[in-house]
Amino acid sequence: MTHKLAFIGFGTVGQGLAEILRDKREALQRDENFEPAIVAISDLMKGAIYHPDGLDIDEVLRTLQESGNLEDYPAAPGLVTGWDSMKTIRDTNADTIVEVSYTDVKTGQPAIDHCRAAFASGKNVVMTNKGPVALAYRELAELAKTHDVQWGFEGTVMSGTPALRMPADSLAGNEIHEIRGILNGTTNYILTKMETDGMTYEEALSEAQALGFAEADPTSDVEGHDAKYKIVILANHVMKQPISVNEVICEGISALTAKDIEEAVSEGKRWKLIAKAVQKDGNVTASVGPEKVALSDPLASVSGVTNAIVYGCDLLGPVTLSGAGAGKTETGFSLLIDLIAINRMKRLTKIQ
Repeated sequence: MTHKLAFIGFGTVGQGLAEILRDKREALQRDENFEPAIVAISDLMKGAIYHPDGLDIDEVLRTLQESGNLEDYPAAPGLVTGWDSMKTIRDTNADTIVEVSYTDVKTGQPAIDHCRAAFASGKNVVMTNKGPVALAYRELAELAKTHDVQWGFEGTVMSGTPALRMPADSLAGNEIHEIRGILNGTTNYILTKMETDGMTYEEALSEAQALGFAEADPTSDVEGHDAKYKIVILANHVMKQPISVNEVICEGISALTAKDIEEAVSEGKRWKLIAKAVQKDGNVTASVGPEKVALSDPLASVSGVTNAIVYGCDLLGPVTLSGAGAGKTETGFSLLIDLIAINRMKRLTKIQ
C-alpha cells in the first residue's frame, strides 16, 4: 500500500529525504514493503504543490534547480498550487506529514502548531525540529496518542544516529539512570582543534565557520543551547521524566583558553562539552557544560564533529553510541528511520 507524504518545508533536509526515497525506492519496496509517495510540498519561500496521486521527485528537484519555485512544476490534471502549510496539512490526502520547516527553537513555532493540526487531522508526523519536542513534549505526545497517530523525531538529537530508537528498542528492560553525551559537533570540533593543533578558541571557531560546521552566529552551539534542548528531549523521551529547558544548568565553551587546554592535557584529561541527565529517586537533574574527562572515558576519544552518548543502564552497565550528528543525508535518513517504523507498525496492525 502506498504511504502518502506531505512535506512542510523543503530545504536541505527535506530534499535529502526526497533523494533517499528516490534512490532507495526499490530496496524499500523489496525489504520493507514500503512504497512512499510525495503528494504535497509546502515551503514558505519555494511555493507549494499538491497532487493526490503523487509528484515526480526528479521533476520536483529539477524544477527547484532551474527556477527555485515549486509552482513552476509542469502543469497536469489534478495539480494544485499555492496552499499554505496549514491547508496542506489539513486538506491533502497525506498519511504522514514530514515537518522540516524553518522553526524558531525558542518558541517551537510554527512546528508545534503544524503538529497539532496534523494530529487533529489524523495524520502522523515525522520531524527533525528540536524546539517542538523539547518545549511541548508532553502535550504533543498526548495529542498523538489521543488521535491514534504516530510521532517520530529521531533526528532531533543525533541526526540519523539512533540516539532515541536504540534505548527504546535494544535497551528495553533497563532502567537508564544516567545519560552523558557530546551532542554538538561544532563545539567538539573546536575543542579538538584547540588541543590537537594548538589553536585559540577564536581560531578554531573561525575554521569551523569556514568549513560550514558553525553558523555565522554560533551562539546556540558554543554557549550550549543546542545541547540543552537535546538533553531535555532525551530526559523526557528515554527516561520518561518531565523536565523543562529552563531547568537545565547551561554553560558553553567560549571562555575556555589555550591555558585551560594545556592544563587538562598535563592532568591526562581532555575538555569536552558534556550534556548530562541523572535520574535518582524518580527525579531528573540535567546540565550542559565543559568538563575535563579522563582519557579512559569513552567520550574522550570522540573527536571532530562526531557526536556520542553513553547510557548508564542498571542491567547492562554503560553503553556508548557514536556517529554523525548532522548532515543532509544523515538527517534525511533520520526521517526515513521514523517512516519505516510507522510503516512497520501499520503492517503489524493490519496483520492483527
